[in-house]
Amino acid sequence: MSAVFQPTSEAGALHALPLLALRDPQRPLILRADGPVSAGDFVAQALALAAQLPAGRHAVNLCEDRYQFLLAFCAVVLAGQTNLLPASRAALAVADVLQAYPGSYAIGDRPEFAIAPYFRIPAPAAGAAAGADISMPQIAGNHVVAIGFTSGSTGVPKPNAKTWASVCASSALNAVLLGVDGEQVSIVATVPPQHMYGLEMSVLLPLRSCAAIHSGQPFFPADIAQALSETAAPRILVTTPFHLRTLLQADIALPPLRAIVTATAPLDAELAATAERRFGAPVNEVFGSTETCVIAQRRASRDEPWQLYPGIELQPQPDGTLVHAPHFAAPTLLQDIVELLPDKRFVLRGRNSDLLEIAGKRASLADLTRQLLGIEGVADGVVFQLDADERGLRRLAALVVAPDLDEARIIAALRAAIDPVFLPRPLRRVDALPRNGAGKLPREALLGALVGRGEKAEGRGKSRI
Repeated sequence: MSAVFQPTSEAGALHALPLLALRDPQRPLILRADGPVSAGDFVAQALALAAQLPAGRHAVNLCEDRYQFLLAFCAVVLAGQTNLLPASRAALAVADVLQAYPGSYAIGDRPEFAIAPYFRIPAPAAGAAAGADISMPQIAGNHVVAIGFTSGSTGVPKPNAKTWASVCASSALNAVLLGVDGEQVSIVATVPPQHMYGLEMSVLLPLRSCAAIHSGQPFFPADIAQALSETAAPRILVTTPFHLRTLLQADIALPPLRAIVTATAPLDAELAATAERRFGAPVNEVFGSTETCVIAQRRASRDEPWQLYPGIELQPQPDGTLVHAPHFAAPTLLQDIVELLPDKRFVLRGRNSDLLEIAGKRASLADLTRQLLGIEGVADGVVFQLDADERGLRRLAALVVAPDLDEARIIAALRAAIDPVFLPRPLRRVDALPRNGAGKLPREALLGALVGRGEKAEGRGKSRI
C-alpha cells in the first residue's frame, strides 16, 4: 500500500499534503493516562491499522476514545477511504448512514456493535513499535477524508464532504487563532470528535499544528479538572457553553489555562466574563458550521462583533448568508442573518429558521431563549417552535431546568421580559435538556422530551424538521 494517495482524476487535482504538518517524530501527539504517544509512533500505528481495514469506500467512525478515533480516522484516510461522521452514534442512526452509503462499514473501539458490518480496532493497537524513522504519509489534497452530518437541531442531518486540502487550510487558521502554530500546547476537549467542532479542534488541530490532545472526553466538572491536571502547561480547554456553565456551578478549581474555546451554542457575555474571572483565561468563542468549519471568532465577555478569519468573505442574502473562502469548492449558504461591519467584522441577527413574526411583531428563538436563561433560578432551558397544527399554526414551546421554580413563576418572569404573543405554551420543567455530546439540542429530541411530559407535538408525523 502506498503512503501517497493520488487524486482520482486530473481535473481539479490538488497537490498532496502530509498527514502531520510537523515532521518531529518525538513530539507528543496524544496524551494518555499511561503516558504520551509520540507523533512517530502514532503514524506507524495508523499505517499498520490501515493495512488491516476491510475493503470499502466509507467507514462510520464510532470510536469513543479520542486516541482510538484519531487512529481510526487516519487509518481510514491512509487506506484511501472516507470517514462518515453521523450526528448520532445510536444504532438506528448508524444503520441509516450505512444504508445511504452501500459497501460501507462501521469502525469502533467497543467490543461489539449491534449493527453489521463492524470492525473493531485491535487492542493494543497494531504497529506500536517506534516510528521514529518512518516516512511521513502524503494525502492527496482533493481526497474526501470525512463526510460530516449536521446535528439535526434545525432539520434532518445533511452530509457535508470535506477534502484534505480544505480541512488543512481551515486548521491552519485555527492554529493561528489559538497560538499553536509554533508552540507545544496541551488541549483537553469535552466535545466528541464526531462533531465538526470537535473534529476541528481535537483531531485536525493536533495533526496540523504543535498541539497535543488528551485522549479522553471528560463530561463532569471533576473529570474535566482531572484531565487538565494530566496535561502539561500551557493548556487550552475546548468546550461548550453548557459545560462552561456546569463548571462554574460546580465551583471547581482548574489548573492554569492559556485559553478556553467554546462553540455549538450562543455564549452569554456575563457567563463568559464570569468564566474569565474564575479561571484566569480568555474565553474565545468561535463561529462556524458543519458546512463551513470555523470562519470567525470573538471575545464573548466583551460582547464584541465577530471577526472573520483571514480570507473569509460574507455576502448577505435574503434567505441567509453566502460564505466565500479560498479553500471552498464553491460559496456556501448559511441560514444565519448577519449585519456587516467595517474591518471584516459582523453581527449576528439570528437564523433564518429562528426568526418569528406573530401578530405583526418580530422576535427570534435565540433571543427568547436568552431571556429564559436570564431568569434567576433557571439552570438551563430552550424555546423552540412546534410543527404546524391542523389550523396551520406553529406554537412556541419551552423546556426548562429550574428545580426551585414552578412553571407559573417562570411564565410570570417571562411575561415581564417579552411580548405576551411570544410566551411559550406549553412550558414544561424537566430534569435535564436532551443535549447530545456536543451540547446541541436535536429537534427530534426536544419533541420527544415534550411528548414525554404528556404534550402532543403537533404535526410530528408530517415533518422531521
